[in-house]
Amino acid sequence: MRSDDVPPVLPCDDPIGLQSFAVLLRAMNAEFNRIAQEFAQAQGLHLTDVQALIAVLDAEHDEDAGPITPGRLAAHMNLTTGAVTACLDRLEKAGHIRRVRAASDRRVVHVHYAQAGREAAREYFRPLARSTDAARARFSPAELQVVVRFLSEMNDQLARVRR
Repeated sequence: MRSDDVPPVLPCDDPIGLQSFAVLLRAMNAEFNRIAQEFAQAQGLHLTDVQALIAVLDAEHDEDAGPITPGRLAAHMNLTTGAVTACLDRLEKAGHIRRVRAASDRRVVHVHYAQAGREAAREYFRPLARSTDAARARFSPAELQVVVRFLSEMNDQLARVRR
């Protein structure tokens, strides 16, 4: 943090204590949920649909796993296959995703983010991207490496709790 920056107000005397982290992470999570809910409403979707879209987008960037299937999406979201099918039907009807049969095995269906859906999300979330970039600009590359390490470790720990 640069010397002219004002540190965030934290809930207790220990700014790096568990309580402070919990409060800050909950506040950030609440804001992300609010933004996702507003996007869902603007698109005529359910919040679960937006969570599915995020999972589809993230899977497209996971070179190890490849495109997500409805079954993997159901497992990831802890939903029944029927619930995921209904969700995918809504997303496909709204133009956010497309289902493609695998060339190697026509029984396998891959879910992809449709270009129209990608453009709608990009437009809606552009202010969030700008805010994220502005926050990142306030930190040095070394500080950002620590943030990335922390967030990666948090995600690993949360995944262990889920199992």
